[in-house]
Amino acid sequence: MADTRARADRAWAGTRAFQDEVGRWAAGASGGDTARELAVTLGLRTAVLLEGPSDFAAVESLAARRGRDLAAEGVCVVSMGGAMSVARYAELLGPPGLDLRLTGLCDERERGFYERGLARAGAPQDGFFVCVADLEDELIRALGTAKVEEIIREEGDLRPWQTFLSQPAQHGRPREQQLRRFLGTKKGRKIRYGTLLVEALDAGRVPAPLDGLLRSL
Repeated sequence: MADTRARADRAWAGTRAFQDEVGRWAAGASGGDTARELAVTLGLRTAVLLEGPSDFAAVESLAARRGRDLAAEGVCVVSMGGAMSVARYAELLGPPGLDLRLTGLCDERERGFYERGLARAGAPQDGFFVCVADLEDELIRALGTAKVEEIIREEGDLRPWQTFLSQPAQHGRPREQQLRRFLGTKKGRKIRYGTLLVEALDAGRVPAPLDGLLRSL
């Protein structure tokens, strides 16, 4: 048991080092050799490309909830810092670079960035799962607005939520849109709620894009 835990810890630490190295490499640093060495050492076979840290938190939370150790399975989840970075990450991690299998989530309105970026890298496009608006929207609809508001109260965010609703711009908007906007109004809130909303899901109510992604790994 101790040996298994130690191996898992090493895989987790190595995956985090790889994520950091890829981030520097994508930003223009010369990190290709180190990233390649880490990928080989870790036995990486798949890179999950996600737009930002809130999606990252949701995917890792669902994997943990399902008893999946993605690092030990040779899967690395990568936060790209925006949909327009997909071409760069596909070039580095896909066929022209480390030749990992690429998969991930994308928003419907940004599908074009993914299609062009993956095509330019010569990577298959069928491994990406599309959210209607974004993952937060998918989670809110899966849980229902009443449940999301309950989580907001439990997290001590009731007063900010009420203040937000009193703003003229929010009057008359559908509750789903209000909740989605509220989650993005404070730095770090989307990341925190990405985990909380996933943890609150019934097993059979996981949004199709997120469920499809985890099942494909």
